[in-house]
Amino acid sequence: MTAVAAAPETRKGGRTAALVLATAGFAVNFWAWALLSPLGPAYKELLGLTPFEVSVLVAIPVIVGSLGRIVLGALTDRYGGRLMFGLASLVGVVPVVFLAFAGSYPALLVGGLVLGLTGATFAIGVPYVNAWFPPERRGLALGIFGMGNIGTAISGFATPWLAEEFGRTVPFFAVAAALVVVGLAFLAVGRDAPGTQRAAEPFLARFTAAARLRITRELAAMYALTFGGFVAFGVYLPLYLKEVYGLSTADAAARAAGFVVLATLARPVGGWLADRVGGAPVLAYSLAAAFTCAIIVSFAPAMPLATVGFLALAAALGLGNGAVFAMLGRKVPAAMVGSATGVVGAAGGLGGFLPPIVMGLIYQATGSYSIGLMLLAAVTSAAFVYCWFILRRSGQPMAHAGDTT
Repeated sequence: MTAVAAAPETRKGGRTAALVLATAGFAVNFWAWALLSPLGPAYKELLGLTPFEVSVLVAIPVIVGSLGRIVLGALTDRYGGRLMFGLASLVGVVPVVFLAFAGSYPALLVGGLVLGLTGATFAIGVPYVNAWFPPERRGLALGIFGMGNIGTAISGFATPWLAEEFGRTVPFFAVAAALVVVGLAFLAVGRDAPGTQRAAEPFLARFTAAARLRITRELAAMYALTFGGFVAFGVYLPLYLKEVYGLSTADAAARAAGFVVLATLARPVGGWLADRVGGAPVLAYSLAAAFTCAIIVSFAPAMPLATVGFLALAAALGLGNGAVFAMLGRKVPAAMVGSATGVVGAAGGLGGFLPPIVMGLIYQATGSYSIGLMLLAAVTSAAFVYCWFILRRSGQPMAHAGDTT
């Protein structure tokens, strides 16, 4: 979807409304996407699940949301963010209501599979917001939109509380109602940026062209680590804290929600810093901080130090997220932002899918999470080296469709 010139006052008048609507819609969809994670410990006790089975349950929506971003990003380039966001939100009501009545492990897996589509709305929002803002302001704008990640924190706080106070089905009905409101709001009052043109090329051609860009591949790898780490801890931290530190389900979910809140608040800061000093330096320093924190928490220190370590890790991952999409908004051609977002967003979601599975398997085999956290430190260290010595020094200009180097 390509944004052509439009009167500055026309664009300015709708920017705030578009950004607020997109961020609110993203938050609601992310609450839906994260519904199963806070209830993981409860389902484990209710259905007698193994740690690996619980890991699969909370990871299924993540992988579907990841792969779905490729499709929704390309469809957004073709049909526009207003229509796609509205329809995707309304479709998300179906699995949410289904899960309210699911009482077996297979039914939960099926519901989680379809629920993953709500997490794919990220690939709709990025090109939608990107088209409203000039390049020098896209880092901050996309960072603010990325604060819709707060939906995961809302789920961490509200979902177990609603389930305990009013019954297990109540949080599902609350989210379903919110999705209906968001979907209708987009269709009724939302609008695409003035002067936008729909991409005419076939899906496969646009996807292939975006994936062949070097900057797309580089940012996909970095986002797989920064956002993947955020998602992985967001969905698995309640289980980790309960097993390692003996916290109650509600306390563990609340602390995990705090992790998500801090990472979310750091995201626009990362975008703002990237607008001013460049995305690569911000990303490099964020990776260095994440490496240090991963080493600290891998030793399962006392709760006060663990709290500091996890919160610092959250801030580092949030800054890195903001920097990645500030770079994408400025370095990828406007006509390919949706497709590139799909590729990068899918990589990020897949990065969030694998760690919970690995952590569950390692814990089941060894009774310890230290090896999994050390693996995170090793990967983060390698990413820092690449970012500092290659990505930071490349100084790549705006990518063009034919640049596949």
